[in-house]
Amino acid sequence: MAAPGPGEYFSVGSHVSCLTCLGQRLRGEVVAFDYQSKMLTLKCASSSGKPNLNDVILINLAYVSDVDIINDRAETPPPLASLNVSKLANRARTEKEDKLSQAYAISAGVSVEGQQLFQTIHKTIKDCKWQEKNIIVMDDVVISPPYQVENCKGKEGSALSHVRKIVEKHFRDLESQKSMQRSQAQQTQKDSTLSS
Repeated sequence: MAAPGPGEYFSVGSHVSCLTCLGQRLRGEVVAFDYQSKMLTLKCASSSGKPNLNDVILINLAYVSDVDIINDRAETPPPLASLNVSKLANRARTEKEDKLSQAYAISAGVSVEGQQLFQTIHKTIKDCKWQEKNIIVMDDVVISPPYQVENCKGKEGSALSHVRKIVEKHFRDLESQKSMQRSQAQQTQKDSTLSS
């Protein structure tokens, strides 16, 4: 069966198998189907191999050469789980604030290193923001360019000590990444020289 014709649809809960125009075979349970856009949403086994997870795939049926219904669901599908709208709104607001913060840093001319450090700190301590080119953490610690450990200023105490440790680890991790990349580049260069 190719893409559905007029009046045809896929029942939620049915199991289908699709062959894409790239020759990829996709199998899964129908989660949703939109006739007008010819979009099919399948819940498939997790590509990570974890049994408690699923992949959700959106398939444009215009790019599918064959669809087989493995088993059709005749009964009414179970009701959808309720959504925690306030939790979703909070997540959207937080994401928006994060993106605005990133945009502010870029427009203020903050270095890439400063932006990376901000992201590292923000993963651990959500209460951090930009004030011009300075990073303000918990309203107690100010990190000014060039964003090194010695540029962390604030009232001596656990907050300053904790932020300094994060900054120290950030630069130590960056240095080990650079070191690994250099050794890989040298190995690649050595391998290409030997093969010549």
